[in-house]
Amino acid sequence: MKALTWQGSYDVRIENVPDPTILEDTDVLLRVTATAICGSDLHLYRGKVPGMKDGDILGHEFMGIVEDVGPAVTRVRRGDRVVVPFTISCGDCFFCSRALFAACENTNPDRGAILNKKDARSGAGMFGYTHLYGGYAGGQAEFVRVPQGNVGPLVIPDSTLRDEQVLFLSDILPTGYQAVLNAAVGPGSSLAIFGAGPVGMMSAACARLLGVERIFMIDHHPYRLEFARDTYGVETIDFDEEEDPAALIVSLTGNRGVDASIEAVGFEAKGSKLETAMTTLKLEGSSGKALRQCIAATRRGGIVSVPGVYAGFIHGFLFGDAFDKGLGFRMGQTHVQQYMPQLLEHISNGELHPDVIISHRMRLSDAPKGYEVFEKKQENCRKVVLTPD
Repeated sequence: MKALTWQGSYDVRIENVPDPTILEDTDVLLRVTATAICGSDLHLYRGKVPGMKDGDILGHEFMGIVEDVGPAVTRVRRGDRVVVPFTISCGDCFFCSRALFAACENTNPDRGAILNKKDARSGAGMFGYTHLYGGYAGGQAEFVRVPQGNVGPLVIPDSTLRDEQVLFLSDILPTGYQAVLNAAVGPGSSLAIFGAGPVGMMSAACARLLGVERIFMIDHHPYRLEFARDTYGVETIDFDEEEDPAALIVSLTGNRGVDASIEAVGFEAKGSKLETAMTTLKLEGSSGKALRQCIAATRRGGIVSVPGVYAGFIHGFLFGDAFDKGLGFRMGQTHVQQYMPQLLEHISNGELHPDVIISHRMRLSDAPKGYEVFEKKQENCRKVVLTPD
């Protein structure tokens, strides 16, 4: 089969690789009909995440048709059209039984990214996301092996829903939804979203769904801000033009700040020259600028919600400011399986339209070009969806 493989920093290639097979009784073999390039994939593309090996198949946002199932699979059957969550979860462990699927103790044989790990078990394995998270082959391919077929895949029974309408149930839509839930906002609330990428957009969509009244969105790509303003009615701030977005937000909210902030950028947030140098020298793991802005923009007693991926340690976290303001922090990988059914219902009812953010549709064979366009923000790229040739 054809698959997109990682060969080093900024080097991804379409190659012919062996077809996947059923290895465990609970496996599903999926024929991929649509897959997407996620912002998190760009961290891998740039070589910023350890644990990648030459030839690893990328991709954790995908869906398709069930081609075969292991003898213990009862939830799906051959011919079903399904969306697959990016986390792989057993459904039975301490955390899965509490619907904390991203914390599953049984699907990641590797160590994860925690530095001060002690003997704590690793969190869930993930598709196409390094050998820190199980080394599972991803879905930017013609076929993919899906472990835990009774827990992950969600059947899409409505044939009138196009793949593009439901594809983002695999990651960015539940991620944006969990970010808003973690922010504990609702009707009448105010919210700042740092980052107008796909997760930031989905956060804005879900915030509107839940009745958030006032939304600020901060980014430095004018075309993304314009789209967010036109689509979700947000108030936009370009941090290339506004040196201190948090100061502006505070001034526009009665010198209090917003009820909550969502940090949808992650560890590669554009930081100071010092932080850029420190991350290059491996003296810190992540830029803290976006988090500092969130702390400054959020009112006393508010919440900072972090769906953006972070690893390692951060310079200048300003924990004292967070303490003084009495802020709460909620963060982590998304418990996708928990939210997929209700979000599918919102899509079916016409209350959510996640596909509106798609700007580029390409064949799988053009995936290397898709990564380049997305990485360089060319052609006003917001989101790339790939389909098999």
